[in-house]
Amino acid sequence: MLKKIILYGLLLLSLFGLIFSSYKIICWYIDNQKTQEQIEKVEKFIEEIPKTDSKDSNITVDFSSLLKENKEVKGWVQIPNTNINYPFVQHSDNSYYLTHSFDNSYNNAGWIFLDYRNNIEQLDTNTIIYGHGRVDGTMFGSLKNVLTEEWLNDSNNYKIIIYLPETTYTFEIFSAYHINTTDDYLKTNFNSIKEYEEFLNLIKNRSTYSFPTTVSTNDKILTLSTCFNDKEKMVVHGKLILDELEG
Repeated sequence: MLKKIILYGLLLLSLFGLIFSSYKIICWYIDNQKTQEQIEKVEKFIEEIPKTDSKDSNITVDFSSLLKENKEVKGWVQIPNTNINYPFVQHSDNSYYLTHSFDNSYNNAGWIFLDYRNNIEQLDTNTIIYGHGRVDGTMFGSLKNVLTEEWLNDSNNYKIIIYLPETTYTFEIFSAYHINTTDDYLKTNFNSIKEYEEFLNLIKNRSTYSFPTTVSTNDKILTLSTCFNDKEKMVVHGKLILDELEG
């Protein structure tokens, strides 16, 4: 009798596990579909301008229309030869857009967002942008490309472009790595030059690739952060190399 009870218990647990797993898979696909719809929607607000001197393209962004869709839009982020080509938003905390999409609907895929401590127009010493590392490559899911040999073989890829309504920032990548989950790279400002120098040495030495870009305490930097897996973070750092007011 006891063996039957144990057997039935195990069967029920297995059935529950199957139902729960199926539920999670269905939810993931629903979130993915909704996210794709949002991506297709925001893509209507940009126009690519082919460049004649490189493989890259510039874009113009209709921020007026984007702000009508979401008043928390702060800019647009783009990295060559990745899927990263999205508007980013900013809330009063770093939690909201972990579970909300661009249209503010609940979605575990989240959206790309700026750290609530940062001012993108003024630029802090370290500006931080977050996004989920989605398996399907959306959001910051393709940030891992930065560590691949194919991506690294083309030095034209080594940049992050931030479009704002009146300004375009270009950051040149100097460090990229994945690391056990930590928050020691998420400081936005520093109490002294020495503290900032130690921080720069820390993140430069973590890089899995030796980028040609040098960085000093005179530079402002950009940090992109996402999940590499359940226990690790994927991180990319770039330094500001261009800050021009677009006419």
